[in-house]
Amino acid sequence: FRSDDESEIYCEVVKGLGEVLVGNYPGRALSFTCGKESLRSGDPAITVESFPSKSVGLYLPESLMFRSDSNGEDLEGYAGAGLYDSVPLHYPEPSRVDYSSDPIMTDMGFRRKLLTEVARVGLELEDVLGSAQDIEGCVDKDGNVHVVQTRPQM
Repeated sequence: FRSDDESEIYCEVVKGLGEVLVGNYPGRALSFTCGKESLRSGDPAITVESFPSKSVGLYLPESLMFRSDSNGEDLEGYAGAGLYDSVPLHYPEPSRVDYSSDPIMTDMGFRRKLLTEVARVGLELEDVLGSAQDIEGCVDKDGNVHVVQTRPQM
């Protein structure tokens, strides 16, 4: 599922590293849409499209990530997408995840706050950069959203 409705933001959330989301691991992410105008008005209309069912999360110990420029050039409009290798100091360890007792499933207030913040960051980036974005990020233990990378949504 991906929304083609330009009046809303579409997001997916998983526990652990995003590789679980893009790396063909079985199960679904928590996916949701949020109306842009409702978000701007301060009363976000969030619709959960699917609840998470991924059984594996990938986790790193506190570590460093190195980026190598494989050929020293960027393709116009792609901001180097696919041209760089990421090399972690440590490799991720798969761990079993259980969403059944996670606050994202059990605490509607927590879920609404988290999903609103994720959507808000997405909308801000879209507004600043002038187009829909494919964003990768993370949420720290204090609930702060950190953007790792963004590129135009294709």
